[in-house]
Amino acid sequence: MISIIIPVLNEAERIGDVLMHLFENSDAAHVSEIIVVDGGSTDGTQDKVKNFVTSSNSERREALYREDFSDILDTKFQKKNFTRTDIQLIHSEKGRAKQMNLGAKLATGNILYFLHADSFPPKHFDQLIIDEINKGNKAGCFRMQFDSNHWWLRLASWFTQFSWRACRGGDQSQFITKTLFNDIGGYDENYIIYEDNILINELYTRKEYVVINKKIITSARLYRKHGVWILQYHFWMIYVKKWFGASAYDLLAYYKKYVC
Repeated sequence: MISIIIPVLNEAERIGDVLMHLFENSDAAHVSEIIVVDGGSTDGTQDKVKNFVTSSNSERREALYREDFSDILDTKFQKKNFTRTDIQLIHSEKGRAKQMNLGAKLATGNILYFLHADSFPPKHFDQLIIDEINKGNKAGCFRMQFDSNHWWLRLASWFTQFSWRACRGGDQSQFITKTLFNDIGGYDENYIIYEDNILINELYTRKEYVVINKKIITSARLYRKHGVWILQYHFWMIYVKKWFGASAYDLLAYYKKYVC
């Protein structure tokens, strides 16, 4: 069974869409729970998630779904899916590594699936992950596609189908067996940014990584905010700084100065 873990911080505009997408593109029989770990949102994210949180009152829950998504929800679909998938909202200290580690600690599934709140995995992603686990692949991700037609972002997306380490990142999501995750020690909480890459580096060192050749769609919102070339330059600089031994503090300081 898969436990989906989504770290959030001020994602009120997107979290409802992401949860709906997960329900519509997976089989509840494969997903033991969806754990949304909030790092202290102040924009109403928690209220949005609470509309999905599992309770004993299925009729009340159905009414909440209908209120927020009356134009897209079907009652039979709700009864089939939402009443069977456990949705949890938990609170954590701010910091994506801390949030994801807490979610993993509480997860009951033997497969952990870490997902950003602005990324939408492919249809039947749950079965695709299970198929890879059954093949003996203990960790991996999906290839990625930005929601942008900019030629550079399209090219960068195309390269994510290959297994090269430089083409990896957290936006591609991350599945990993809970046993392997615990053996590694989870995400390094010293890293406020780049925590995904630290884990990925360890998986590559262990030769425990596979790329599923199906597209996860992720938001290019930061590129739209800063400009494609400016943001790409700063991401490259962070990558290079880490390569030459920059500390977690140095990486965060650079990120805060040029990206936040």
